[in-house]
Amino acid sequence: MEYKNLILLGTSHIAKQSLDDVKKAIEDKKPDIIALELDKKRLYALLHKKKGKISIYNIRTIGLKGFLFSLLGAWVEKKLGEYVGVTPGSEMITAIKLAKKHKSKIALIDQDIEITLKRFSKALTWKEKWHFIVDVCTGFLRKKELGFDLRKVPHKRVINKLVNRVKKRYPNIYRVLIKERNAVMAYNLSRLMQENSSLLILGVIGAGHEEEILDLIKKERKIEYSFSYKI
Repeated sequence: MEYKNLILLGTSHIAKQSLDDVKKAIEDKKPDIIALELDKKRLYALLHKKKGKISIYNIRTIGLKGFLFSLLGAWVEKKLGEYVGVTPGSEMITAIKLAKKHKSKIALIDQDIEITLKRFSKALTWKEKWHFIVDVCTGFLRKKELGFDLRKVPHKRVINKLVNRVKKRYPNIYRVLIKERNAVMAYNLSRLMQENSSLLILGVIGAGHEEEILDLIKKERKIEYSFSYKI
């Protein structure tokens, strides 16, 4: 997706296709700035393996539910990554390496992970926790039901189906993990575009965020959240 001096590339964090897409986009377009769906803490953890990851000492800051969610999410990503043979976050590492090669600047546009997890802890309801237990036990995200190859970035139709399902079944999780972060990333990208109007920006973000972020930027909505992490 392209708009003015911005190109948005939707990726899957465990898809081999995403590595190829990132390489092609950077090599072909030669962006001046590469904006990543990361914050400083997640970038450090990605570059230093285990160092910098959320630990038990963070419970006091992010809450127990946020801590448990981060552990479960990391475990699921790791298992899926092992299944398809791609380390989670490899497309981000690829983007960083190519940025150094082409002397492109790196911008981190996501909200601070501790803020996201803290808000997650406060937002998660008992009803959503029960839904989560049921869905895990019954195979809510069965590959057969979803009908896409984990090694590839899902089609927009499949992405919309997944996002709408989360929105309906987990409204608070959707709000914290998707809608609020979309607003933060759209704000940061808009600011980058305005301050670097003569430069080309490539945004590397999860495919599930791509459509709404571009919509927010195009409509030039003033997005201000007291909890947002801004670059």
